[in-house]
Amino acid sequence: MKLPLFSSTACLRASLALGVIATATLLVACGGGEGDKKGSSQVAAKVNSGEISVHQVNFVLQRQQGLKPEQAQAVGRRVLEGLVDQELAVQQAIEQKLDRDPRIVSAIEAARRDILARAYADRIAEAAAAPTPEDIKAYYDSKPALFSKRRIYGLQEFNIEANANQKAALQAKIPTLRSAEELAGALKATSIRFAARNVSQAPENIPMGFLDQLAKLSEGQWVVVATPTGLNAALVASAKSAPVTEEAAKKAIEQFLLSDRKRKLVTDGIKALRGSAKIEYVGQFAAAASASADTGSAVEAPTVAPTPPAGASDALDASALQKGLSGLK
Repeated sequence: MKLPLFSSTACLRASLALGVIATATLLVACGGGEGDKKGSSQVAAKVNSGEISVHQVNFVLQRQQGLKPEQAQAVGRRVLEGLVDQELAVQQAIEQKLDRDPRIVSAIEAARRDILARAYADRIAEAAAAPTPEDIKAYYDSKPALFSKRRIYGLQEFNIEANANQKAALQAKIPTLRSAEELAGALKATSIRFAARNVSQAPENIPMGFLDQLAKLSEGQWVVVATPTGLNAALVASAKSAPVTEEAAKKAIEQFLLSDRKRKLVTDGIKALRGSAKIEYVGQFAAAASASADTGSAVEAPTVAPTPPAGASDALDASALQKGLSGLK
């Protein structure tokens, strides 16, 4: 039920501020007298014929979330030691001509393209407008299952393997059963494979489509969802009220809405670029693209397009809501 979580521009800026503080502390620690001032502002360590700059140390420090100013010097020194080890390995790799290995060259180029594409996505996302108090209230009111009527669910879940005929029969039968034991017995009697577990779930950890169904149910009722290989069924063993006020949820909603706006800006931006670009598929990819266009189907593939900086679409277990509401459970 989880979606990948992405770093936001706001987090990067906060980390950058801490990185600047850390660098200032590190410069004092690494620098000597007046004569060393120029060198220490540029070089943190010399490793054989190579050098590690303070900028490299600072870059790593920027990525340390939650770093406090008083931790900067100690963390900076640990970062520097790690960079020394890295530099030694890099020097050996170059000496052994690994930087000319076709696989390594391809990996370096892929990393470069990814960094540039993400930088462009971040630039687009910067235009996202912050949610207004009215936006936050509207979102709060539109999701009672998440907030005003929030419940913690105790579920007895079944992951069932079934063919088309079995699925149809089970979808009709399961809602009439009074317990998880009855379902387990019925499945065993017909030799249908299944896995069962008991879980406690907060609504922010549940996809919205499934949550909307759960919110309508009382204890002792079932929710059944078809899957490609069978069915997922869950008996609501308990549903304890745990409402969250608008004020308590405000920060989480604000962050989520901003993240979602950034995601949409990036998605729309790439879509616009596709619309104005000349794209020609060649060889076997031309045939595959033509077949996909004719059937209107698409094969799921690994994500290589620019990643939106933060947030998710309809799944409300995104980082913003999950972390924002975690203290309220």
